[in-house]
Formats: sequence, C-alpha cells, structure tokens
Amino acid sequence: MADLFSAEWMAKFQEAWNADGELAGELEKIGFNSTIAYGFDDDDNPVGVLVVENGKAIAGAAYDGQNLDWDLRATKANWEGWLKKPPGLMGLGMAYTSGKLKFKVGDYAGMIKDPRMAGPFIKSFSAMGRV
Repeated sequence: MADLFSAEWMAKFQEAWNADGELAGELEKIGFNSTIAYGFDDDDNPVGVLVVENGKAIAGAAYDGQNLDWDLRATKANWEGWLKKPPGLMGLGMAYTSGKLKFKVGDYAGMIKDPRMAGPFIKSFSAMGRV
C-alpha cells in the first residue's frame, strides 16, 4: 500500500472520489471547484493535494506549493482510524471541536452548515477508506 497522501495514494484517492456519485456527483451540481490538501499536524506543509473542478477530481498529486482552498491536518493515527471507520457528521464535528481534525486553510463552520457541501465532505472520508 502506498504511503498515506503520497502522489500514488492521491492518484488512487482521485479515482475513488470520481467513482462516488454521492461525492463527485453532488459537488458537480453546485459547481464545486477547490484545491484540497491533506497532511499531518506537525508538518510545515501538507503531503498530498486533490484538485477538484465542477465536483470531479482532475488531479491527485504530491503537494508542490499549490495555492490551497482547504488544508486538512490530523495525526497519522487519526487519519488511519478514519480510513478504517469513516466518521459521520457527529464524529467529524467532535474531531474538529476537539482539535483532532484541523483546517489550516478553509472554513469548516461555513462548509458544514451548507448541506450541499457537508454531505459530500463526509463522503470524502468513505472514498479515502477505499484507497
């Protein structure tokens, strides 16, 4: 298995993202465009990046200085736990409020209040678990 958030892992995440109609399909309906980074708490920079255009992931790669709309961070243990058992809305809320999931860039509160984005955000963890 590829290292978490490596270029190889992110390419597989891109495939899993696009295969999930409740994720890519729902985001396509709202014209969602974003560059989303994933990484670990203690690192200066994220590890991997997913570029999304109109809901569809068009690139999954290693972080290389891209401008980010979202930068999600957690410990490796927390990420691995969420990959094994993807969290629901309540679990993500608890992870955010307890500091287990950090948004270095992006507005968690604004996103989670918008059901058009909250549902797909939750589904993104399920897609990660399929990598």
